[in-house]
Amino acid sequence: MYSFRRFALILAMSLPALPALQAQSSSSSSTPPDQAPAATQTQPQVSVQARIKARREQRRATALHDTYDHLYEAFVGIGYSRFIAGPGLQRVTMYAWDAGLTRYFDRRLGVTVDGRGYYGTPFVGLNQYGLTRPAISLYSVMGGPSYRFYLQPKYSISGRVLGGYTQGNFSGDTNGLGGTSLGLYQDGATFGASGAVIGEYNVTPRVGLRLAPEYFLTGFGSKLQASRGFTAGLAFRLGKQ
Repeated sequence: MYSFRRFALILAMSLPALPALQAQSSSSSSTPPDQAPAATQTQPQVSVQARIKARREQRRATALHDTYDHLYEAFVGIGYSRFIAGPGLQRVTMYAWDAGLTRYFDRRLGVTVDGRGYYGTPFVGLNQYGLTRPAISLYSVMGGPSYRFYLQPKYSISGRVLGGYTQGNFSGDTNGLGGTSLGLYQDGATFGASGAVIGEYNVTPRVGLRLAPEYFLTGFGSKLQASRGFTAGLAFRLGKQ
């Protein structure tokens, strides 16, 4: 009888502890020990990667702003073109100076004003005047839109279309004979047009190296001269938008 009472007393004292034991058992069984440390380690790793990516994007955005958010871009450089100086003549190499200014309305779109002068000595063939390579020159002033269609902090690619006025001097080195007597075009003014793709490498946010392959079109002698060439030089960015 005494043993039964002692057993009943121990059983009654252990009943309140059963819910706590069951809760602890279910908690340990629902979260395997080998998974808890992995979750703890993954969260900080993802957070570090996100911070690195955010810093990289912020640096890129700052570099783009410092490089391309300028009001003006001035250009000075040289040019090269293969020009037909008269009907029936071969193409002549023309060397040029070139200067321009672009006013940007946002990071990509701007309006350019461009001035240039071309100089060459075309071969006009043997003649009774003893002039086989007279010097000629062209001068043009053009304007039109420019658009940056690909931007990176260190370089950009743009497109540009220009149109305007071109003056041709074909008789200045003919001793008063006139250009037409040597097979050259007659002195005069005509339209000038240019289409170019511009590649620019940024040395600093304010200074870039530029190379622009282009077609340069003129209309001397009521004919179309389509001259292939390029301009190259330095671009300087001024002001802030």
